Amino acid sequence: MSEKWKPDCFIRFTTEDFSGPGCIIDGMAYRIFDGNFFGDYKIGDMAYSLDDINFLPPCVPQKIVCVGLNYEDHLSESTVSEIPDEPILFFKPLSSMIGHLDNIVIPDWVNRVDYEGELAVVIGKVLKNASLDESAEGIFGYTCLNDVTARNIQKKDLQWTRAKGFDSFCPIGPVIKTGIDGTSLDITTHLNGKVVQQSNTRMLIKKPAELISYISKVMTLYPGDIISTGTSKGAGPLAEGDVVEVTIEGIGTLKNFVVAG
Repeated sequence: MSEKWKPDCFIRFTTEDFSGPGCIIDGMAYRIFDGNFFGDYKIGDMAYSLDDINFLPPCVPQKIVCVGLNYEDHLSESTVSEIPDEPILFFKPLSSMIGHLDNIVIPDWVNRVDYEGELAVVIGKVLKNASLDESAEGIFGYTCLNDVTARNIQKKDLQWTRAKGFDSFCPIGPVIKTGIDGTSLDITTHLNGKVVQQSNTRMLIKKPAELISYISKVMTLYPGDIISTGTSKGAGPLAEGDVVEVTIEGIGTLKNFVVAG
């Protein structure tokens, strides 16, 4: 692969003979080796059709930090009547991550499970006590995330770990897109082909750099860490047999299937 290539679309994928990081160039997947996309690396010569690969979650984070109630229109669907003074943070465990085209599994004892389409930030460098400028520079790229939530459990528990943390409750991908402005992107969720959420990241109460700066004052952020920026109004229930898609302008579509567990 020529050194002139400067990809802006990164993935992790598997084939019969490979599992690891890669990039998409001219609609084809290529392997990345001798490094990773957060630093120096080389691109292999072999090209794979996107139809012939299995998408993995596009990075391997140390942590997934999510933000609650970060769209003003979503407040009307919650028990909170005023904009929070500070971002509401929670974690999703790494074991909850699944990739594009994987199955969201609804446990048979959970009464209601909801989709929540979100823009997720992928961190590209170590950040601690970062300023807004440092936070903006520390963004590697953006991806799609579905903050799947056991809604009845969320309402029951005092905190959200259990409701947000089931296996398969964090679909993410299919790609990380670099070089785009995350503050003005259309974001749409489809359920079985019908639009159920539609917004733009201009509506975020706290923008990505603000969230990164705030979070970095609590915990050190590392390359590959994920910050999911919150969902807009329209979150609703999933059922066995559903197909849910999160589409973000300039990034692509994260598609998952819902099955009973």
